[in-house]
This record gives sequence, C-alpha cells and structure tokens, in this order.
Amino acid sequence: MKKLLYSIIAIIFIVAGCAFQQPDYLKVITATELNRIMQQEDIFLVDVHTPEQQHIKGTDLFIPYNEIEKYKDKFPTDKNTVIYLYCEGGPMGNAAARSLYELGYRNLFNLDGGAKAWRKAGLDFE
Repeated sequence: MKKLLYSIIAIIFIVAGCAFQQPDYLKVITATELNRIMQQEDIFLVDVHTPEQQHIKGTDLFIPYNEIEKYKDKFPTDKNTVIYLYCEGGPMGNAAARSLYELGYRNLFNLDGGAKAWRKAGLDFE
C-alpha cells in the first residue's frame, strides 16, 4: 500500500512538472507553421543556439541564448514585435524567451524541436 501511495505521489509530481515546462508568455510553433508564415511575411527570426550552428534561411540574428541581455540593443525597440526563436532542439529557445520576456517583450515564439525539426521537415538552411 505504501509503495502504491509513493507511486501515485511521484506520478502527480511528474504530471504537474510537465505542465510548468511551457510558460504562458511563450508560444510554440511547428516547423511547417513557421515556414508558412515566413513565406507570407517578413519576420524577426533569431538563432540562439550555442555553439553557433547552421542557420535557417532567413535568420536575422545569431545571439547565444545566455547573452540576450548583452545584445538587447540588437532586438526591435517595439516590445510588441513578434520574435521567433530557435536553437538545435528547443530548450535554449525557451531560455532566450525568458530573458526577452524579462526585458519586456511579449510576442515570443519558439520553434518546436528547433533546427532538428526544421531539418526533418526538409526545409532550407543558409
């Protein structure tokens, strides 16, 4: 009985922890969705992976995820500008989004699966 109780508690913590991984200030976008948007409009796309990697075609900036504050003058002055972020797999994009949110940016998107997902979808790199 005690083992069952511990198992249930562990499952609750795991499920609750998963719910907190996606912050409410960050939207996730698939490679297909991002590609469609890029075909229709000019966007602000930032590669935040470190070390530097091959960039998605159309990338505006490369700024390491942990140096956002250092390069804040490279970002749009309008804090409502939509900013699309990506790294190799996703986590560094999440960290960069947190830093940008703390700087006042409110329209943040992270590429789900990062450059790996972009590559898997057969989309272009520079």
